[in-house]
Amino acid sequence: MSKAPAFDEIRDRTGGGFDAVAQWLEATPGEELRRRQASAEATFRQLGITFAVYGDSDAAERIIPFDIVPRVFLPDEWSRLSEGLVQRVEAINAFLDDIYGAQKILADGVLPTDLVLGNAQFRPEVHGMRSPHGVRAHICGIDLVRTGPDDFWVLEDNARTPSGVSYMLENREAMLRLCPELFRQLRVAAVDSYPDALLQTMQSVAPKGGSSKPVCVVLTPGHFNSAYYEHSFLADSMGIELVEGADLLVDDDVVWMRTVQGRVRVDVIYRRIDDDFLDPLVFRPDSALGVPGLIAAYAAGNVAIINAPGNGIADDKAIYSYMPEIVRYYSGGEARLPNVETWRCREPESLRYVLEHLDEVVVKLVDGSGGYGMLVGPTASKAEIEEFRLALVAEPHRYIAQPTLALSTVPTMADAGLAPRHVDFRPFVLSGAKGVQVVPGGLTRVALREGSLVVNSSQGGGTKDSFVLMNEPRMRQSQSMGGMTQSQGIGS
Repeated sequence: MSKAPAFDEIRDRTGGGFDAVAQWLEATPGEELRRRQASAEATFRQLGITFAVYGDSDAAERIIPFDIVPRVFLPDEWSRLSEGLVQRVEAINAFLDDIYGAQKILADGVLPTDLVLGNAQFRPEVHGMRSPHGVRAHICGIDLVRTGPDDFWVLEDNARTPSGVSYMLENREAMLRLCPELFRQLRVAAVDSYPDALLQTMQSVAPKGGSSKPVCVVLTPGHFNSAYYEHSFLADSMGIELVEGADLLVDDDVVWMRTVQGRVRVDVIYRRIDDDFLDPLVFRPDSALGVPGLIAAYAAGNVAIINAPGNGIADDKAIYSYMPEIVRYYSGGEARLPNVETWRCREPESLRYVLEHLDEVVVKLVDGSGGYGMLVGPTASKAEIEEFRLALVAEPHRYIAQPTLALSTVPTMADAGLAPRHVDFRPFVLSGAKGVQVVPGGLTRVALREGSLVVNSSQGGGTKDSFVLMNEPRMRQSQSMGGMTQSQGIGS
């Protein structure tokens, strides 16, 4: 039986900006598109925008591949997406605040208690510690996939340390420089004030009783980290200090930054270090990346940590499978953005189904990320399928499975010219004391290999700019990002 082609977001739609992009592709010679793409990648190389492609024989740091053809979202569909994103992120914050507090959702039997309390991503060390202003997931990246004109699905949640926003901003800079004619034809919402919005979010959750003007820093594990460019980019864009663990100290449950002028009190830390390495007095004692005493300062309410320790439980894919129930529990309504159907292999009936359909489904580790530890059944070899079968039988609780979706495509520059390639989408959502904001754009990731559904940069995927079209001329790219969707948050 022949497989139906996937929905193409440019070729299969007309009007609303799609005609303009299609005409631009027709009118611009392929060699000119390649020249512009090469120019963008040369700039990325000069700036040091790199990513490690693990598993390759050279395993070297490379520039993240960029594709010149943008993705387009219409105003009405963006409005619907934003409403769903706000609802989901508010529920995630309420869930995290609850399970590290009263644990009402467990008492009410909405989730199995062992799935949360027995989860490696649940951090009992911070149970009972309330994040300033009740916000724990200040920065969320919610991964979405599309299968049709009106069919969007949440693939996974990223509430720990979501990455990629610097690529969203740099992709837009490249498109403005290389394809200005598109911005003259289309009303594209701006994304350039994201650093200002992030800084305002950080300042809004500063603990009471701290500095009169909250001091914020970005905490990085150092320049050997594959996302170090993003850490330094964001710190520089916000005009705040980029620090490593050795630059900070805790005295009497207060965090201080060492400077040439003396010690400066720190109120908010945007950490890009995993929980395990944050504080050697609480987590891994051999960590040289964190700050001894940091969790005690957090527990005392003297510092805000963005994102809060313990958020990894919300990223767990078994927890993800309960998100419709979680959203309903905290919001009182049905989830506006649906989950992909998910089989929890910890349940015998689901395990039986997955084992019988391994060549049809996608199997993932519940705590996996970056495209690692997964099986794409339809494209896997018999040996790979049998290897996963053994792993599933041995440790079924470590896996979930999902149907193989026909992910939408967007025209992409391939060796032989423009060709459809599968994409996903990571919008970024900010939560502060004043509510929730959705950035009018995001990171579109593209599977550069023909037929591949794996879009992760660590697996050789690339990125595209994401155009959110607006109705109001005042919200065009040349203006600041005044069009961020806002809502009062649950924790405000």
